[in-house]
Formats: sequence, structure tokens, C-alpha cells
Amino acid sequence: MLNKKDFLKYASKLAFPIMLQNLISTLVNMADTVMLGYVSQTAMSASSLANQYTVVLFCLYYGLSIGTSVLCAQYFGKGDKKTVEKIIGLAERMSIIISIVFFAVSFTFPSVIMKIFTSSSDTIAVGSEYLRVISFSFMFMGFSQVFMSALRSAGKIVLPSITYVISLCVNVLCNASFIFGLFGLPKLGVTGVALGTVIARIVEVLICLTYSVFSSDIRFRVKYLFAKSGVLLTDFLKIAAPSVVNDVAWSLASSAFAAILGHIGDDMVAANAVAIMVVNIGAIACRGFSNATTIIISQELGQDHIETAKEYGKRMLHITIIVALIGAVIILAIRPLMIEFYRDKLSATALSYLGSIMIMTTWRLLGEGINTCLICGCFRGGGDAKFGMITDTLCMWLIAVPLMAIAAYVIKLPPIWVYFVMTIDEFEKMPIVFYHYKKGNWTKNITRDF
Repeated sequence: MLNKKDFLKYASKLAFPIMLQNLISTLVNMADTVMLGYVSQTAMSASSLANQYTVVLFCLYYGLSIGTSVLCAQYFGKGDKKTVEKIIGLAERMSIIISIVFFAVSFTFPSVIMKIFTSSSDTIAVGSEYLRVISFSFMFMGFSQVFMSALRSAGKIVLPSITYVISLCVNVLCNASFIFGLFGLPKLGVTGVALGTVIARIVEVLICLTYSVFSSDIRFRVKYLFAKSGVLLTDFLKIAAPSVVNDVAWSLASSAFAAILGHIGDDMVAANAVAIMVVNIGAIACRGFSNATTIIISQELGQDHIETAKEYGKRMLHITIIVALIGAVIILAIRPLMIEFYRDKLSATALSYLGSIMIMTTWRLLGEGINTCLICGCFRGGGDAKFGMITDTLCMWLIAVPLMAIAAYVIKLPPIWVYFVMTIDEFEKMPIVFYHYKKGNWTKNITRDF
């Protein structure tokens, strides 16, 4: 077992590149939001609501990535690289199927999807245009996310970082070109932002395939994409399926939150779009250490180091709490700057909402950091994904969503108080999560001898 100082170095070595990747991913979304602010408030609101549909897809990909990460990390810790490649092929096959389904729905019925989140005809029209174009990115997005999660689980963190840096640069350049008409290109507005995302995702896949061709270690092999998976599929689904259900239930609840806010008014939607962008920056470190927790615990369990895995989980929780508090302070520090930056881009009402919302995001960040470390880091890394699925689904849909709906439609609280009700959702499930963590029966070695 590493001492605390060496462990912190080891955890940071894993977490910081993941944080960089998360930061770049957030900066891509931020670039979209900021540049669309130069188009119109309607364009910014429309893309934000349209992306609520892609949030569901992201959570499906994330669930697949978790299944890939946990199994690959445990088998990599065991030294079985052939099984690692079989897992990659299995996960990529599932991501392709999911991508085709989501592409077909969003490309064919974009306006139907937009009507779920808003009743504004202008926002529906612009969001439908954005959604139809960005649907082409789904096929490439799933592939790169699964492959990158496999590399990270084996401790290979350089390529994912480089890939996301390149993706960010491509996305920003394309956004600027299509919004402002650079290099003689037409000004496409919100369509150009969606097209820039598609091009960036294609670049990610090309980098992944190039690495795979020349790699002497972990590779994507086409033969495993179509191979029968047998018992490996069963083991994968035990981790991935609960993770997918967990993340989809959570994302659908988030979409329900967004739909409630969308029907309150465009001012709240615009303020929330900016707030989401800011809180995602604050959550980057928490999510980075959560992903590192999954890798660390999975690799230890793959070697049957049960007590070491529990101790490392405890240490990662302490680190996450400290990091979340630092993130909250950063949000409060940049709050005046964000308000000033958007002063001429948002209405007076939206700007007043933004000031209050950014304060509320600080305690939600702390709750999210703790729950993510335990549910997504410790429990999933330990092979216990079912607990998170049950807890998140029940708490979100039996408590959080009904409370917000009651606040908005029954009691009819002012919009900012409806938002406050939304921000306490993480604390509603925290006692159950800590009880399960203290029991300590979430550590499982799920590898087999092939």
C-alpha cells in the first residue's frame, strides 16, 4: 500500500490528464455557448435545450465507458491484454448500435424533441436546425469515448489528452469560421456551430484509429467488433447496464429539470445555459478524481487487494471533498466577471437570475462531487453498479423531479426559488450513499480466467 504522499502523486498523475480532457470537453461546449452569444440569445437558448437530448446519449456512452473502464482496468491489472481488446470490441459494437438509433430519431424528428423542452416557436425552429446537423456527430462520438476510456483504464493518459486538445482547436476554429464567415466560408450561425462539432468528432476517431494501427499494446481490432462475447458480455452488462440505466435516469431527470425551466421562460433558460457552463468547469476536478478512483480501485481489485482498494477509496473521497470546496470558491471568484461579460448579451432579468444561480451552484457542486466519487468511483470501480442505479433512479424520480414540478406548477414559486429546489437534489440521496459506503461490501474482483 502506498503511503499518503506517494498515493496523492499517483492519484494526481491519473486525475490531472483526465481533468484536462474534461476541461477541454467543457471548453468546447463553452466555445459554442460564447460564440452563439454573438449570434443571438435565442440561438444560445436553442442549442442549450437541444443539447438536453444529447445529454441522454452522453450518459449512454458514459455507461458504456464505465463498463469498459472497470473491466479493462481489472483485466489489465491481472495482465490479460487479449481480454482487454475483446472488451473494447464489444463496447464499440454497442456504441455503434446506440448511435444509429439516436441519429435516426434526432435527424427525423428534431422539432418534436425541441417541443419537449420549450413552447417558443423561434427557439424550436433554431434548435431543430442545430439538432439535425449535430446528429451526424453521434457515430463518431461514441467510438472515441469508448476507446479513450479503455486507454485511460490501462493508465495510458497521454493520447486522450492530446486528442481532446486537437479536437478543441478544430472545434473552435470551425465555429469561428462558420459564425463569422472566416476564410471565405458562409455565415451559418447555429448550423455552423453544429457542423464544427461534427468535424471535431471525426478528427477524434481518425486519431484513435491511427493510434490503434501503430500501437503494440492495446488496439481496436475489427474481428472483436463482430465476435461472440459469451460470458464476457454477461460480465460487461453487469457493470454497463446498471451504469447506463443509472446515467439515463439521471440525465432524463436533468432533462425534466431543463424542461421545467424552459417552460418558465427564455430568461431562465439563458441564465441556466451560462450557469451550466460555469459549474461544469468547477466540477472538472471532481469528475477527474472520480474517474481516477474507478481506475485505481479496479486495478487493485483485479489483483485481489481488497483492503487496499477500500483504503484508497477513503483517500480519494477526502481529496474530492477538498477539491469540490476549492471549485466552489473558484465559481464565486469568477461570478462578477461572468455577470459583467454577459451584461450586454443577456436581458436584465436573465442577468439577475445568473447572479443568484451561480451562488446556488456552489453547494450543488459539493454534493455532486461527493456522490460522484462514491457512486461512480468507488462503487462502480468495485463492481457494484446496481446500487447507484437504484438509488439515483428512485431519488431523482420519486423526490427531486416531483419536488421541482410542485414548486413550479402547484405552489408556483418565483423562478429563482424553483431553481433552488433543483439544487438540493444531491443532498437528498447522500445519507443512503454514505450508509452503503460504510458497509464496505461494494468491493468485488469480477475477472475470470480465460
